[in-house]
Amino acid sequence: MPIVQMFLLGLIVVVTVTLLYFVPVGMWIQGIVSLGVGRIRIVDLIRMRLRKISPRLVTDGVINLHKAGLAHISTDMLETHYLAGGNVQNIVAALIAADKANIQLPFETATAIDLAGRDVNEAVQTSVYPKVINAPKDGYLAAVAKDGIELKARARVTVRTNIPGLVGGATDDTIIARVGEGIVSAIGSASNYSQVLENPDNISRAVLDKGLDAGTAFEILSIDIADLDVGKNIGASLQADQAEADLRVAQAKAETRRAMAVAEEQEMTARTQEMKAKVVEAESMVPTAMAEAFRAGNMGIMDYYKLENIRSDTTMRDSIADTGSEPNSEDPVDDN
Repeated sequence: MPIVQMFLLGLIVVVTVTLLYFVPVGMWIQGIVSLGVGRIRIVDLIRMRLRKISPRLVTDGVINLHKAGLAHISTDMLETHYLAGGNVQNIVAALIAADKANIQLPFETATAIDLAGRDVNEAVQTSVYPKVINAPKDGYLAAVAKDGIELKARARVTVRTNIPGLVGGATDDTIIARVGEGIVSAIGSASNYSQVLENPDNISRAVLDKGLDAGTAFEILSIDIADLDVGKNIGASLQADQAEADLRVAQAKAETRRAMAVAEEQEMTARTQEMKAKVVEAESMVPTAMAEAFRAGNMGIMDYYKLENIRSDTTMRDSIADTGSEPNSEDPVDDN
């Protein structure tokens, strides 16, 4: 008999615990006290248990939303978002914050943002408190004005979340890239670097006028040039490099002309030697011609003597002409 009583007692305990697990009476009573009868039904809580949904999470979310004035959001809506893999606590906090800040954030939009992988609560906070993005994140943006002077700039971009464009909109990296491109373009269009240094706000206005926040998840409120430094004289460096390149080209052309002149000189020397060889060859034929003339009777002995006299006179005149010329440095000097 005691064993049967203990078995029955244990069975009652197990049934009671199981019943209290599947029938969360405490949360049902809490819903009645907080929201009134009919807002959270005991059947809904049992259904949540069977569908492996946390009744505490949904109950607390509905109570918080109703207390904040968002009575149109029911337990079914939170259950659906939970089963879709969403963050119910984040959705509840975002909806309450948006309602208090007078930001239009429908429940469907909030759940779409959350399911897209974005932090909807952080997005609402950024809408209330705009954040500042450094462009670029580290270092400086280098750009060159028309006069060839390099300028290094860094901007601080104040943005606010664009709730309707949060789903599918570009992130911070796109904003930074677009702002960087706008700064480089604005500096590059300046006629000289002093104009940029005198009026850095011209860069901000030029960048803002381009509407860089189109298609992004943010709305640009302001762009402030935080730092602007003068870099290298890129134009002078390029001109120096061009001058050096031109010098190398000119030297190459001059070397080509010199080589051609040397080759031509060598060719003329060869031609001169060729002509001298022809003269020597012609002179070597003179005695043969004279002998032939003697044999043919076209030249007599007197003619030969006259020719020798002319040759002697010519040699004498040449020797007299040589004595009147400047002495050659290669000639030996007579010490006597």
